[in-house]
Amino acid sequence: MGLPLRKVAPELDVDTSILSKIERDERKATKEMLPILTDTLELSQKEIQIKFIQSTIISELGDLKYLSDGIKTVLKKI
Repeated sequence: MGLPLRKVAPELDVDTSILSKIERDERKATKEMLPILTDTLELSQKEIQIKFIQSTIISELGDLKYLSDGIKTVLKKI
């Protein structure tokens, strides 16, 4: 979005190097950061949560052979 890391990092209470790693997918944002990111980036809560969920699932479980079957099962339960 063109915002300088030095302005966004203090909002999240992290330093710029950590924020840079989050931006490059070398480190994960926390769910506690989501409301701050929603306000700072002027995105909807839904948009931020969807991106967070997608990123978390792929990074944590993306290499599982039956991931899509597992997700389908979860969706039926929720």
